[in-house]
Amino acid sequence: MKPNIIKEKSFDFAVDIVNVYKELAYNKKEYVMSRQLLKSGTSIGANVREAEFAQSKPDFINKMSISLKEANETDYWIDLLYATNYLNKEEFDKFKPKSQEMLRLLVSIVKSSKD
Repeated sequence: MKPNIIKEKSFDFAVDIVNVYKELAYNKKEYVMSRQLLKSGTSIGANVREAEFAQSKPDFINKMSISLKEANETDYWIDLLYATNYLNKEEFDKFKPKSQEMLRLLVSIVKSSKD
C-alpha cells in the first residue's frame, strides 16, 4: 500500500499541536487560544481519517473541506499566539511552515477531487 502523505503529515502535525498546547497551558498559563489551537489542529487529521473511509466522493470532498477549514483556523491561531507573544520566534518558525504545508496539501486535494 502506498503511503498516504496527508494522513501521515496531519498526524505528525497533531502531535506537535498537542505538545505546544501542553507548553502553553501548563507553563505559560494560556488556556483560551491554546485550547482553540488544540481543537482545530487535531481536527485536521481526524477529518482526514474520516475521509479515508468516506461513503462517497461528495462525502470525501466534504470531510477534506472540513480539514481545510480547520487547517486555516489553526494557521490563524498560530499567527495570533505569535502576535501576542505566547509563541516565540523559534516556535512560530517551526509551526508556520507546517501549517502552510497542511493548507497547500488540502487545497490541492480538495481541488483535484472536485474535477
